[in-house]
Amino acid sequence: MKLIYLATGPMGRTEAGQAELARRRAYLQRHAARDTQVDITDIPSGPGSIESLYEEYLSIPETALRAHELQADGWNGILLGCYGDPGLGALREIVDIPVVGAGQATALMASALGRRYSVITVTDSVIGPLEETLRNSGGGDKLASVRAVNIPVLELRNDRELAIEATLGEARKAIAQDRADTLIVGCMSMGFLEIPEACQAELGLPFLNPARVQLKFLEAMLGAGLSHSKRAYMTPPKLAAGLASSPADLLHRQN
Repeated sequence: MKLIYLATGPMGRTEAGQAELARRRAYLQRHAARDTQVDITDIPSGPGSIESLYEEYLSIPETALRAHELQADGWNGILLGCYGDPGLGALREIVDIPVVGAGQATALMASALGRRYSVITVTDSVIGPLEETLRNSGGGDKLASVRAVNIPVLELRNDRELAIEATLGEARKAIAQDRADTLIVGCMSMGFLEIPEACQAELGLPFLNPARVQLKFLEAMLGAGLSHSKRAYMTPPKLAAGLASSPADLLHRQN
């Protein structure tokens, strides 16, 4: 199967960003099944990182248009490259291939592994939006808390050890104060830095890496011959009726 990770920002516009895309692709390919090919792409414009609901919304139009192109290019499934699952439902409306969001995938997996899970994310500004996303994920009834290390996304890789220590600190609070028995890092950058793997042995609890869980969730979906329900995620009526030729055309229609 051919899977593609769709970053929800213009990561490749700098040399450092291109190197990070390549590193993330290598991580995903390393953890993929033997018969799975994984690639990675980004969008031409949008926020450099997502640390607010406003930035999340800004990322959706270009991400949706790119998803439609990827289906036309023959990819079998899309990994939506932001933990907050920006525009997940909208992407599912305009493509037939499965689109998996890391937030939903990890919430469902954590719900299967324990009774209460907590998410450790980047900044206080995304706690509220993530709580809403996770409560609508299908695993929301087991959400114990969302906590933040308060390190901006673009600064995480500057000091990985600091990020690990901050994550451990919030994780211990989640366990002691929120009664969490399962943990998730709520940021793809934290996942690709393998912060859960660095913390899990010390904490003694399942600590989910969204990049890895999302990948396996999509592989399982495709392996079972499944995709999202088009009864749930209906094609936009103007597209279905042929009144718009593409998702981009919907931006310009007056009726």
